Amino acid sequence: MDKSQHTAAYRRLTAALRRAREAAGLTQADVAAKLGAYASFVSKVESGERRVDVVELAALCRACGTDLVALLRVAEIT
Repeated sequence: MDKSQHTAAYRRLTAALRRAREAAGLTQADVAAKLGAYASFVSKVESGERRVDVVELAALCRACGTDLVALLRVAEIT
């Protein structure tokens, strides 16, 4: 099994996360500030350079004002 960050499903997930952020009118810096992180963290997550765990994904969803389950559905993960 390939590492999940290299799969089409993971790319759909990070793309859905980026679209959720953009739909909320937020920059990567805005999301990072809500998380107490650096903008580079958000950038690396969205680009697939950094793998995100489920706890981080839930926090990113909250920061973008979206629901984790809804994001997974949009990304066709569920």
